[in-house]
Amino acid sequence: MVHAADFSLRSLYEALDEQRKMRGLSWAEATRQMNGNGKSSKGHALSASTVKAIRIRTVAEGDGVLQMLRWLNRTPESFLPNYDSANADRTHLPDVPAGCVLRFDTKTLYGAIDALRQERKLTWNEAARQIGVAAGSLQHLSKGGRTSFPQVMRILQWLGRTAAEFTRIAEH
Repeated sequence: MVHAADFSLRSLYEALDEQRKMRGLSWAEATRQMNGNGKSSKGHALSASTVKAIRIRTVAEGDGVLQMLRWLNRTPESFLPNYDSANADRTHLPDVPAGCVLRFDTKTLYGAIDALRQERKLTWNEAARQIGVAAGSLQHLSKGGRTSFPQVMRILQWLGRTAAEFTRIAEH
């Protein structure tokens, strides 16, 4: 399901490729930089094939996309068709210390969805239809798991909140 106001993975790929070429890097070198130059062996590092695959994918893992965005020094909102650059300060992703990565705080995101859902007196199915996602994927967030793009941006637009508000810094 694609929505007119969806986060564009294709545009993200094009921005990554442009930046990679400007820096004179191979995909492997660019991916190493996105991963923090391999300073830590913990966690799940991006692979060059994963990064290149977003060119043709309709869904991408949320935390990996955050790493790509940090490398570009861009926000997820800047890849939305209705992006207003006047909000750039409000949407800026937090700085991340060496050896750490930015992750979505899906439990907090779930809490915000549930609060707005209750305020609007919606069932989970009604909220999911408004957002444009499956109800089960919303409830899955309560477990603190991962999320994906463009789904997470649909949720954030429905909430009227920024991605930066629902991120946390984790050890890599």
